[in-house]
Formats: sequence, structure tokens, C-alpha cells
Amino acid sequence: MQQLTAYARTFESRCAERGEDFGRLGAGQSPQALFITCSDSRVVPALITGAGPGDLFELRTAGNIVPEYREEHPAGESATIEYAVRVLGVRHIVVCGHSHCGAVGALVRDDDLSDAPAIQGWLDAAAPEQLRGTGAGGSSPEFADAVQRHALVQGERLRAYPCVAEAMAEGRLSLDVWFYEVHTGAVRSYRSEAGVFQPL
Repeated sequence: MQQLTAYARTFESRCAERGEDFGRLGAGQSPQALFITCSDSRVVPALITGAGPGDLFELRTAGNIVPEYREEHPAGESATIEYAVRVLGVRHIVVCGHSHCGAVGALVRDDDLSDAPAIQGWLDAAAPEQLRGTGAGGSSPEFADAVQRHALVQGERLRAYPCVAEAMAEGRLSLDVWFYEVHTGAVRSYRSEAGVFQPL
């Protein structure tokens, strides 16, 4: 933590050297994309995409899970998505799953999470049932396939959000599903016409 604090302590002076770049951020934001990914510390959207401040509106959840849209039960995740699409007018959404994902790993191993009831409830409510107990893990091809199927389910759930469905129908929004390998840096995108994930 000391290293992080030391960097933060000098961040203001670094910003001063790029005054014009950071000054414009005070006028508002107009991000290119909403980037939905896992809370995993090894997944860094700006590092993967080369984005700078103001380029990405980020939503990070355990297992990059997109909960079902329920107007009668608003949640932070649905509010973030709605704000990005309706207020900020993002033109692109990326749902990015990743290798070595702890949430998907817990699902495929059917882990006992009784000591972590919030995690258990989150996975029970939002993760695809078909992944449970398949047993793969780590960086194996079987686990990569499980993560990719999981990410695709989140993308489909996202398409059911009224704001997303409306913007996509009007041609104002695109939606991509990515898979990121934390140990190689490889990024693949789902190609619906081929039915597989392929290099960007």
C-alpha cells in the first residue's frame, strides 16, 4: 500500500504537467464505451485497451456478471448501464470475461460458499446454471470455454435491458463480448457469424 500511496501523493504534480489534458475532464465526460468486466485485480481495462482518462465508463462486478434488469428492484449495476447508455450516450459496450476467473471457477467446481453468503447469493442469482459442476479450472481449454460461455450469457442478459435493446435497434449501440487471457495478454472477440472467439 505504501507504493500506491506514494504515487497518489505525487499525482497532482504529474497532472499539472499535463494541465490541458486533465483540465478538459472538468468540463464533463464523453466515454467511447462502457466496459463491463470482472473485479479481478489482474484485469485492467485501460491497460488492455490503451484507454486514457475519459475514454471508458467501467462497470466491474464479481465474475463480470450482469444481473437481470428489474425496474422494481433497481441495482447499482443496472443504474450504471442505464446511465452509460441513456445519459452518456456510449456507442459501444464490451463485456469482457477472463482466464483464471475466481467466480467462474467457483461455479464450475461447485464450491461450498456457505462461509461467503454474499458471494453465494450473487452467483446463485446471476450466474448461468449450466456451468455448475463442470469441473474445469485455471487456463485449461475447458475452463476458457466455460468463461466464454459465461460471458456470452452476460451479453445476452444485457441485450434484454430496455435502454440497450432500444439503442441497438436504432443502430446507436454495438455490443461485443471479449475473452482476455491474464497470463498471455491475448484478447479474443466473439464472432457470431462463426460462433467462436477469434483474435481481435
